[in-house]
Amino acid sequence: MRLLVFCHNHPDLQPGGTEVVARGLFRALRDRHGVEGLFLGAVTAQHRERRPGTLFQSIGAHADEMLVWLSHFDRFHLSQVDSWGLAELVEVVADYQPDIVHFHHLLYFGLETLELVRRVAPRARIVVTLHDFFALCPQEGQLLTTDGRLCPGPSADGCRRCFPGRGSTDLVLREIAVRGAMAGVDLLLAPSDFLRDRFIAAGWDGARIEVMRNGIAEGPAAPPRLAPDGRRDRFGFFGHINRFKGSMVALAASARLSRQGVAHDLALHGGTAFQPDDFLENFKAALEAAPDARHHGLYTAADMPARMAAVDWVVMPSIWWENAPLVVQEAFRHGRPVICGDVGGMAESVRDGVDGLHFPVGDAIGLAQVMRRAAEEPGLWDRLAQGIAPPRSLDQAAAAHLALYRRLLGLPTPLAAARPAALRREGRARVRLG
Repeated sequence: MRLLVFCHNHPDLQPGGTEVVARGLFRALRDRHGVEGLFLGAVTAQHRERRPGTLFQSIGAHADEMLVWLSHFDRFHLSQVDSWGLAELVEVVADYQPDIVHFHHLLYFGLETLELVRRVAPRARIVVTLHDFFALCPQEGQLLTTDGRLCPGPSADGCRRCFPGRGSTDLVLREIAVRGAMAGVDLLLAPSDFLRDRFIAAGWDGARIEVMRNGIAEGPAAPPRLAPDGRRDRFGFFGHINRFKGSMVALAASARLSRQGVAHDLALHGGTAFQPDDFLENFKAALEAAPDARHHGLYTAADMPARMAAVDWVVMPSIWWENAPLVVQEAFRHGRPVICGDVGGMAESVRDGVDGLHFPVGDAIGLAQVMRRAAEEPGLWDRLAQGIAPPRSLDQAAAAHLALYRRLLGLPTPLAAARPAALRREGRARVRLG
């Protein structure tokens, strides 16, 4: 089996959830299951000369992982207009002749790449994982309006309010192009039931979308923090510092608790790269107004156990729906209950009162109330920590993907008999394999 993976960046350059999941899955399939593959991570030429053509560049010591430099991408239409560059990309696909082509995102590659891959590798099976709502929502794929309200799904009037400079024709043409390109895909995957349901509500065929949950790399778990006084009042935020991830909501909640005299600590872990100046100014001011909050900056996967060891709770205050947040799996791997918004993929991943707590999404006052309860209610942390189930491992996710690939290729799979009973139960309960 020859596997070709497309992703919209490489985790060594941009360690976002999709990039980490895509590369981790690729390596697990290669290292643990012997799958021959090639990982292509698209990067844009924002800081170099913009010219037609595609430049392939190796990254690190792995010959099977490459960067693909692409410019001239139309984010609204999900279109790569550099036909010269795509012609060079297609030559690589034609020479490689993969059996499975797995797209983890269409950003920078564009809808055109789907059609070109189908043309030059007609025997390959094409899989697309819908890691977000970009295929539905041109507003950065978040189903979040420009004024910060949750959007239930695309509509002519709603989309025009977010894009007043575009007419109905642009919106209709975008939908036609997206659906037309996806029609040539053999299977669509969704990491959560919530995301799958959003696409079905928007008119997509649910029979073509299967739920395939992400896995997380195994490793040493941070021990519970020693709390001699019994208070579990250390909170941690992990993720990129931007308005969508809710760092401002977390800081407002912390400031409120400080004014009320509630002892607590909020540690924010994450970088601020590529954020607009006005957001950075507001973030700095909010940080100064929250005396019990600290920003600890960027972190790597290797840093995670030590940083997680210093917190009791992981706070996830995202103001959009989310899908299948990697930070929830990280928290559960380390035995930390999660406090998150009560909507979307967050609410699906975290069970209120079982392995975490919910608060009204985007509501700093509501978050402060839940954080106070978390810090002050005796026995709450212990009960929720005991309710945490081990997250799905990367090896389990890789085995499930391999079985799916073999099924698409019409190959027999020995995995069903070889998998542990617990994994077979998980597959029946949580992964729809048709």
